[in-house]
Amino acid sequence: MAAADTLLEQREIDLLRWRSRRGLVENDLYIERFFTTYGHQLTQRHADAWTALMNLADNDLMNLFLRRTEPQGDLDTPEVTAVLEMVRKR
Repeated sequence: MAAADTLLEQREIDLLRWRSRRGLVENDLYIERFFTTYGHQLTQRHADAWTALMNLADNDLMNLFLRRTEPQGDLDTPEVTAVLEMVRKR
């Protein structure tokens, strides 16, 4: 298994989750559901894509979560798209 496909350790997941805290409660709800649903199966590839998303401003992130916009530029990668689809599932 490639390093990017290695599952994250619990400590890494906890740190990623802590760094994901946002100013908009709406984003936090999506983020909490994401970690509750997928936290146990996240890989380094997911973590890298997630980190790229967390570098966005709150409103830009919310627009992606709500499908108002789609990833563009450096964010338009298969990894980011896959993580967004995980977030968007209900």
